[in-house]
Amino acid sequence: MKMSKLYKAQTATVDAEKKYGLLEGLSLLKAMPHAKFDETVEVSIRLGVDTRKSDQTVRGAVALPRGTGKNVRVAVVVSDEGKAAEAKAAGADLVGFEDIVEKIKGGWTDFDILIATPDAMKLVRPLGRQLGPRGLMPNPKTGTVTDAVANAVAEAKAGRAEFRADRGSCVHVPIGKISFEAEALAENFNAVAGALDKAKPATAKGTYILSCTLSSTMSPGVKIDLKEVARQKNEK
Repeated sequence: MKMSKLYKAQTATVDAEKKYGLLEGLSLLKAMPHAKFDETVEVSIRLGVDTRKSDQTVRGAVALPRGTGKNVRVAVVVSDEGKAAEAKAAGADLVGFEDIVEKIKGGWTDFDILIATPDAMKLVRPLGRQLGPRGLMPNPKTGTVTDAVANAVAEAKAGRAEFRADRGSCVHVPIGKISFEAEALAENFNAVAGALDKAKPATAKGTYILSCTLSSTMSPGVKIDLKEVARQKNEK
């Protein structure tokens, strides 16, 4: 595979065999040459679970304390006028009921997060074919099927990240932008790590978090020393 000049310059700054402390790794990632846009920083974590087993799925969402650095478009499907008003007051970009469902049926997906009340799911559920592949289907596990729509909207607008272990038992979660300070990215990282701990399946045996790598949109990965992260966590 032919590497770009940017990628070659980036790989020259990182030791592919070394595992870095969290702040050290984030500082290294930020110091690399980058593309001309504000790249997203992502953490990739390999878990010691077997996602082929239904009782070992790992899925959830977490509010990032420093936000995502992204303007999040939120749509809400709700029948109750009072809850609809609450959703609008909380900052939802579009609030409706059957009208939103019909727009989605027609191919509209101009939103990042779709929130629905439990009673509205009877209308939303048949949209799985359109929403599922885009990761937009509301789900109780991610807090997007709820009667507390105002809280859900506020959390989504402030910055939240959803995660789900893939077939390779890995989760990939955005934790901010490369323009963020390393300390802010570290706070978001720790929030994700805490949420993953809470989402650990009861049937998972052995080591739960096996490895961790940080990267930005266009960069190579930076391996993180999980023992060092755990040690620093215990010291707090």
